[in-house]
Amino acid sequence: MANKQVTVATIKEMKQNGEPITMITAYDVAMSRNVNEAGVDMILVGDSLGNVILGYNSTVPVTMDEMIHHTKAVMRGNSTALVVGDMPFMSYQASIVDAMYNAARFLKETGCTAVKLEGGSEVVPLVERLTQAGIPVCAHIGLTPQSVNQLGGFKVQGKDIAAAQKMIDDAKALEAAGAFACVLECVPAALAAKVTSELKTMATIGIGAGNGCDGQVLVCNDLLGVSTGFCPKFVKKYANLHDTTVEAVKEYIADVKARTFPAPEHTFKIDDAVLEKLY
Repeated sequence: MANKQVTVATIKEMKQNGEPITMITAYDVAMSRNVNEAGVDMILVGDSLGNVILGYNSTVPVTMDEMIHHTKAVMRGNSTALVVGDMPFMSYQASIVDAMYNAARFLKETGCTAVKLEGGSEVVPLVERLTQAGIPVCAHIGLTPQSVNQLGGFKVQGKDIAAAQKMIDDAKALEAAGAFACVLECVPAALAAKVTSELKTMATIGIGAGNGCDGQVLVCNDLLGVSTGFCPKFVKKYANLHDTTVEAVKEYIADVKARTFPAPEHTFKIDDAVLEKLY
């Protein structure tokens, strides 16, 4: 899919054909270029940038302006991926008018294709309005980080009958409302597979939801191993950039201290005759 522009229609077609969909978060132009070159289908500019890039302890403090700022940067590095802007906390919960205005900002100011918002049946009227207005929506159910205070922490969702049934009902309602994709976060694998099989047009994108989803998403910094510390069970680290970075900076420090950097090949010359005339 990497050779031509991925669209909402492409994602729907991939679901129909059973072709797994790849999604990765990116927050800046360099990462956007890298994942595009690798051939990713979708980029999510996640409000996880609050934790990953800005150092907040949750996604709750992230503002619309911060999201717009980073989505613009990602779009400057994007060539073929479908870019989804994440609606931050309280940018869509207060009223449909607020939500329409903020979602429109993403498309108008950044040029991204779609927005993502958290919630099940309670956001269905909003999803309907957005899609009717021509704003594609990626839904998000299961563990919804913006509601972490209400959920009582980061826990696997949908484990009992009522919660599992609600997840299936929510997914169907979001599909009927027009969402083209839905992130399933921290959901038991068998339940996520069942939800996926019940949907005809809406693609499921799993994170900690098993391989029975239509696609997968991971945070770029997690899969690259950019930092140490807590790592969710559902993350597979494909690289260890933390150690690589620390070792590289240590070598740089050692070279500077030893005056071996910059070496002659890193420097510029001046004619001795010019130097001699200086006083």
